[in-house]
Amino acid sequence: MSLQPVPAFEPPYLMAVFSNVRADDDSGYPQVLARMNEIVAQNPGFLGHESARTPGGLGITVAYFRDHESLRVWREDLEHQAAMEKGRADWYESYTLHVATVERSHGFARNG
Repeated sequence: MSLQPVPAFEPPYLMAVFSNVRADDDSGYPQVLARMNEIVAQNPGFLGHESARTPGGLGITVAYFRDHESLRVWREDLEHQAAMEKGRADWYESYTLHVATVERSHGFARNG
């Protein structure tokens, strides 16, 4: 499997940037993360996501949604809301969420 960024889409669309620092004990986090990935993938307006974590522990996930309605459906999903509560209570030392409209998008991929 080759590593690829999420492709460029026809703007406008939304991006939700979730930056976080996890707590030392993140027991259960990988299982819930896998479930959240299953749920969001069922959202017809979900375009994809990218995640990275620095060696120092800063995590950044950028999720892309076609429109505000798609993002609202994700935000209001009951399992997602329960995961957010668990995150605030146990898994995160801190986080920020930024939502923005993408006005321009293009990409490049080397052939071969």
